[in-house]
Amino acid sequence: MNEVDWFASLRYLLLGAFPSGPLGGVALTLALSISSAILAAIIGLAGGIALSMTRGVAQILLTALVAFFRAIPVLMLIFWTFFLMPILLHVNVPGLATVVCALALIGGAYLSHSVHAGIVSIGNGQWQAAMSLGLTRWQALREVVLPQAVRVMMPSFVNQWVSLIKDTSLAYIVGVPEFTFLANQLNNRLMIYPAQIFLFVGFVYLMLCGALQALAHALLSRRSAERSRVRTMPAMQRRKARL
Repeated sequence: MNEVDWFASLRYLLLGAFPSGPLGGVALTLALSISSAILAAIIGLAGGIALSMTRGVAQILLTALVAFFRAIPVLMLIFWTFFLMPILLHVNVPGLATVVCALALIGGAYLSHSVHAGIVSIGNGQWQAAMSLGLTRWQALREVVLPQAVRVMMPSFVNQWVSLIKDTSLAYIVGVPEFTFLANQLNNRLMIYPAQIFLFVGFVYLMLCGALQALAHALLSRRSAERSRVRTMPAMQRRKARL
């Protein structure tokens, strides 16, 4: 292949047929990852808070629902949603929506347990202290418990978001032109450069996941440094810093 062919192939892997056709490649993988991560975080927060604030039958039902989605392989949920929904409910679900919903539901199920564990790790003392000041249980959760629990939850969130980036490659089963799908297409067309193509695929996934982990580590380190600096301040300076 000449240089122009390599450039066109690289552009195809990065953007798909865009702008003359649909977006694909790395750009679509990022779009799928970001949208799935946001929805998974919302579902995870809601599910974890619900698990922590409910009791009895409601908590048992929520636990069973979370366990159900944690037990289903991502590939099977994508397959069921895309191929069975039109048969059972006569509703056609687009491939992109299928992948985003499947990743968000399974990611949200895992994050629900992480949020629940983070809230439980704070202990009853913080709840009792907040409620002794006149706060309701929901106010105590929002103002006292969740800000502390976020530090415990964050590593689990990052791990799940990294998994979401890698799981977007499963979108090939419904024909979504994400990065791995286009790389396979390119390999089938060229036939003589499989090692170079898939080494490049692995390198891109490594960079995406590594960048997310580095960003999360930097943010956590910065927050830890700020907390350490506030703790070492005299009382008067701490009050001014909070103001």
